[in-house]
Amino acid sequence: MSEGVPKQPEGITKSEYLCLAVGLSERAESFPFLGLDEKVYSKMKDDENNPNPDYPDTTTPIDERIERLHVHGMRVIIGKNPQTGMVYIMPADSVDIENDGLFPKHLAVREGMDPSLQQLVESNRKPFIKA
Repeated sequence: MSEGVPKQPEGITKSEYLCLAVGLSERAESFPFLGLDEKVYSKMKDDENNPNPDYPDTTTPIDERIERLHVHGMRVIIGKNPQTGMVYIMPADSVDIENDGLFPKHLAVREGMDPSLQQLVESNRKPFIKA
């Protein structure tokens, strides 16, 4: 009886994810913004239009962030504590993670996207695997 090829784990380790993110964050040029995932955009708009009174939203409105991403491009930023694995997508003209940051998983994967950026986005949508 043949056991076949062992199944490869889906996803990457946190260390691999951070290495990928660091490489992207060190690029001098910004990346073109190809859009947000439609479900993410709808959720963000709904949250803006129906705010939770217990958690006031102080972030930049999503349409304003999208406009800035289109105009200035985007860059990858590593969070203040890299060991947590927090990585953000920011308009290239911003340093304000709290108000302008998005997670890589929020981006739409589209034709023409940088392959390493696409890997970061897709990896951010899955749990990390154990090393």
